Parts: sequence; structure tokens; C-alpha cells
Amino acid sequence: MKRLYFLLLLAVLMLSTSAQPLQPSDSILVTRMLAEAPADASPLHFARLLKGRPYVSHTLEVNDEEQLVVNLRQLDCTTLVESAATMALCVGSGQRTYGDYCRFLTQLRYRQGRIDGYPSRLHYFTDWINDNVALGLVRDLATVKAPFTAVQTVSVDYMSRHPQSYKALTNHPEFVSVIAAQERHATGQKHRYIPKAQIRNTTLLCQVIHDGDILAITCTRQGLDIAHVGIAVWHADGLHMLHASSLKKKVIEDPLTLSAYLKGHPSFTGIRVIRVQSSTARASW
Repeated sequence: MKRLYFLLLLAVLMLSTSAQPLQPSDSILVTRMLAEAPADASPLHFARLLKGRPYVSHTLEVNDEEQLVVNLRQLDCTTLVESAATMALCVGSGQRTYGDYCRFLTQLRYRQGRIDGYPSRLHYFTDWINDNVALGLVRDLATVKAPFTAVQTVSVDYMSRHPQSYKALTNHPEFVSVIAAQERHATGQKHRYIPKAQIRNTTLLCQVIHDGDILAITCTRQGLDIAHVGIAVWHADGLHMLHASSLKKKVIEDPLTLSAYLKGHPSFTGIRVIRVQSSTARASW
């Protein structure tokens, strides 16, 4: 048995030379979670397996040269969503190796699925949604009908206005102009969302939002588009969110309904709803 685990670890290390910093616990956990998951596992299935993991910000800022980072020991809201969505994409496509995980994670995290320096990472979630919709990996559920009755006009410039807050922009000021150009491209886009006043325990909302959908919280914070992201989960009292909480300092299935959670944050305006596409759905989309 020990020899089998050693050979497994050696194989995943060989497949993951672009993923830094790699710890054996990450690759072994990913391999085990993929091997044990049912074929129809949604992001919620995997996110629940990560509950209790500590919330840590800036876990991707560990290399001067941009490389794929796999870290399931410490998560923020975006890396939790990316990790769970990546595993759902793997099992939905019947591709369950650690190498498959790294490939899908790269597609989700980087512009057009290619690593080409720090600016190629999808830093704003509007860009994350747009890029992955174009790749057919996710679907934006917004329509012109209820409950998507509000429209967000995107206005982003936070990164270029606060380069000192980002290690890579401090070390590489030449990246700031590239990020600023990306911000200008996103600014002015209009996207429909569900306003928080309409997030209630209704039949319509149950029909629209499924367990495992990605919830992207829109906001009025200057220079930002999305304030927080998590995974949808229905309880008897309504819609909740599983997320990496900076307040609780860990991954939690929030005891508050999403409605109550949003009401507690005046700058939060509502949610965009994104669904990871199965291989069958991607083929027919």
C-alpha cells in the first residue's frame, strides 16, 4: 500500500511541474476527491468537502513569475469557487487525474486558458465569467425576465488605482498599464442580476438557482464589480451560501440565509448566477 501511494505521488508530481508551490497533501487530496466523487457531482459536493479549511488571502501571490498554484490547505472566496468548479468539470468530463485538474484550473483562472504573466490571470470576476462563458465552461443564467430585473453597469479600476496593494504590481509596475487596459475593456459592460430585495424563498428562485451554482455578489464599492463569491445551497428556510468567509476565517456553509447575509452589507446589491457546464451541456450549448 505504501508503495502504491508513493507511485501515485510521483505520478502527480510529474504531471504538475507547472503548479507551484505544490505540497503532496494538495495533489493527493485532489486525486482522492476526484476518484471518490459521483459522476454528477456539482461544485457544492466538493466545496462541502473543503468546509473548515482556513480562509487565507493572497495564496496565489507566491511566485515572481506567474505559475499555476494549487493550494487546498488555504482558500479565499475565489480559489474555493475555482477549486470546486474545476473538480466538477473534471468528473463531468470523465477526466479525473491530477493533470486534468491542473488543465481545467488553468482554463478557469487565466485569460483564454493560457498563463502569460500576471496580467493573464482573470483578476476581475466579470472577466472571469465572460472568459469562461466563451470557453463553454460555465453559463451565465441571467435573462431579461424575472428574477434578473436589475442591470449592473460595470466600472472597474481598483487594481490600477491601488497598485501598492498587489505584490506583482509593486514588483512589476509595467503591468499596471496592461491591467488598466483590461479594466477599460470591462468598464461599461452591462449585466443583469437578481437584486437582493428579490432573493426570497420563492418557487421562482428555486427554479432558477440550483445547488452548486456560483453566486457572484454585485456591489457599489468604487472600482469593483463583484464583492464576494460562493456556492449556492438550499436549506429548508431558503437559499444559503457556502463560501470562504473572511469574517469567520474559514470555509463555512453560512447559517444565515443569503437574503439576511446581503442585508447585512449595505454595499451589496444582488447576485449574478453562474452554472458550471457538464460535458453534455457544453457539447450542445
